[in-house]
Amino acid sequence: REWTMKTSIVLLLCISVFPGFSQGRVVREDETGFAECNVFFPGQVPPEGFTEPFHVKICQQYNKEPRFATLYSTKDKIPLYSAFKFTKPAQSEAENWLVEPQIDDPENDLPEMVHEADIGGTVANLGANQALTSDYVGSGYERGLLNPSLLNEEDFQVATYTLTNAVPLSPALSKSWHEHIGKVVEQALAPHCSKMDHLYLLAGAIPSSVQVKGKVSVPERLWLAACCDAPQGWSLGLVKKTSDKNSLADLTVRELEKQLLPGVHLFKGSCGEDKKSQEKSVVLQAVRQIRSGEQVGTSYNQETKESSWMRKLAGIIATPFIKLLELLIYIFVEMVKFVFYLLWLVIKRVIGTILDGIYSLWKGMVSYLKAISIVLIRIPYDVGRVIINIFLGFLQIVQDVMSLTYRILSIPVWFLLHLASFPYQSICAIPSVLKDMATGIGGTFALIIDATAAVLHGFYYLAAHIVKRFVPKGSSDD
Repeated sequence: REWTMKTSIVLLLCISVFPGFSQGRVVREDETGFAECNVFFPGQVPPEGFTEPFHVKICQQYNKEPRFATLYSTKDKIPLYSAFKFTKPAQSEAENWLVEPQIDDPENDLPEMVHEADIGGTVANLGANQALTSDYVGSGYERGLLNPSLLNEEDFQVATYTLTNAVPLSPALSKSWHEHIGKVVEQALAPHCSKMDHLYLLAGAIPSSVQVKGKVSVPERLWLAACCDAPQGWSLGLVKKTSDKNSLADLTVRELEKQLLPGVHLFKGSCGEDKKSQEKSVVLQAVRQIRSGEQVGTSYNQETKESSWMRKLAGIIATPFIKLLELLIYIFVEMVKFVFYLLWLVIKRVIGTILDGIYSLWKGMVSYLKAISIVLIRIPYDVGRVIINIFLGFLQIVQDVMSLTYRILSIPVWFLLHLASFPYQSICAIPSVLKDMATGIGGTFALIIDATAAVLHGFYYLAAHIVKRFVPKGSSDD
């Protein structure tokens, strides 16, 4: 999109005054989950069941890096939860509150969170869908962070000071909530998750009917859900009533989900909820000590050190026996594997022989049945052929008898016919015979005449030749 000159000037001023200001973006509906901020959920799967059209997903960023995820209610003007990971606590930083322009004006050219004072008139309907600083001024409520800044290192702290991460809390409740959450996470949760980067935290609020200035809902309860997504994983929930700053109840995640919207599932799977591990018991014990106001660490740490020393000594003593037991188990396992392998070979050979015999028997039976079937099928065919041949032979005999009878009967008939026609043929042949005799006699006389003429012509030719040879030319001419 083309940026207007006014917007460009405002952004340049923001960057020059606050070079590391927090960035965030409203996730579009066609994107899966919270986009880049899915890393703040176990298995990158966000909670299920928050499906109202006024629930807006925000990927909170800083210096172009995702810092935490927030589900914001434009109806109640407060976040329903913020998802984050415990990094390491840092010194408290000055509050520089920001707002998200795209919640109120989706078509706005400002794609990032900016300071409310620097927006000017560039955002249409500012404050229509989100709380502003003016909503808290003179109300008696503070902007309480769901994702506390004290649980984040410096880079992450700046990103937490956004009004999309804040709910209205009384000063005493805000202080109590952050102290309890800080101690629980630092002293009870983080030390007992074997992979600290797999400790996923959800801090949320349940809106009530009470509103600040008729606009921003005051939470009825605050809650925290933790999931240690490790091999020895565990999960638990904490709830604080806003009517009692000292209340802090621990419960299972399933029990917590029942207090939220119907059909809500906070973590993918159960996240170790069904497991009864020692770590989970230690975590619950530490949480209850914090809730009762005890200092976690004195007697508990002493017991932990003593048990650790005893475990080390027991480990040194038990190591040779454990190694021997491992060797024996290994030998036993190998022997069992060898026995099973041998049995498998024998069974394979026996079964193979049996199957080969069954196959040969089956093949012989099939061949025998095939031969019998062919013979049985050919019997009607051969019988039919014999009957047809007998019938054809009978017909041939009948034909021969009739032919012989015809020949016998035809001899006298033709003889009589020839005998009857002899006189006719003899008389009719006399003229042609006489004609042939006359032709023969005439031909004879003609032949004699031709022969005589030929002889005379020869003598004449001879005489003429002799005369030309011996008589002089003048005389011969005369």
